[in-house]
Amino acid sequence: MPVAVVTDSTAYLPAELGGAHDLTVVPLTVVIDGTSGDEGTQVTIDEVARALGARRTAVSTSRPAPAQFVSAYRALFDAGCDGIVSLHLSAKLSGTVEAAQLAAAEFDGRVAVVDSMTTGMGLGFAALAAAQVARDGAGLAEVKRAGEAHAGRVSTFFYVDTLEFLRRGGRIGAASALVGTALSVKPILHVDEGMIVVRDRVRTAGRALARLVDLAVEAAGDGTADIAVHHLGAYARAVALMDEVTMRLGDRLQDCYLTEIGAVVAAHVGPGVVGIVVHRREGR
Repeated sequence: MPVAVVTDSTAYLPAELGGAHDLTVVPLTVVIDGTSGDEGTQVTIDEVARALGARRTAVSTSRPAPAQFVSAYRALFDAGCDGIVSLHLSAKLSGTVEAAQLAAAEFDGRVAVVDSMTTGMGLGFAALAAAQVARDGAGLAEVKRAGEAHAGRVSTFFYVDTLEFLRRGGRIGAASALVGTALSVKPILHVDEGMIVVRDRVRTAGRALARLVDLAVEAAGDGTADIAVHHLGAYARAVALMDEVTMRLGDRLQDCYLTEIGAVVAAHVGPGVVGIVVHRREGR
């Protein structure tokens, strides 16, 4: 393949896709009580869930070191690729894009770094689309454009039981976090211009899930779309959400995935989260 595609572990690509899409994944780091490890291999989602349940256990995350990207890029060039497109989670949520850019500077323009302005399968759908274009023989600029275009076609909405974990990690402002405490309001969040912001407020978890369905169908528009449902310890909620959106979209729905989120995002949203990513195949 003349152009290789790199992403990071917060893409949360479904296990059933395996390695079929020629993607190199660089892991972020999770730190539990001062002990760090790579997301997905050295630190599991179960470990993070247990740590979040223990109030005195500190959980944090950090970007990959630039050296990790240098190593990944060099291995791909040694394997024979001519260029690399490196797509990553929003620079407003993590320093991962900056680390990739620092590494890319060592390769004389042969590595193009893309800020997806999102995370989860919003990033995953963009990486998969870029990999497909690369498999078709496109050059560096075209693969980069594909990654950017498809990242712009995703909408991400999610519900959390509490905004406390997002507040602690600095991923949402203190003023917005108050929404989740006043009058038992249940917040629906979305990723907007790379940031996590409050989209709606409802009174119950049931209404939150119903609103997620409406938002997903609206985001899909009139064309074909893919969806990915993410959750953490909320499988029944996730299945109910996926089933309802699947029914509402009908034959306009193409690919559909259900995955538990990984350790990095789990550390910031906490247990009970359920969300949906809509990827429009064409258009806006």
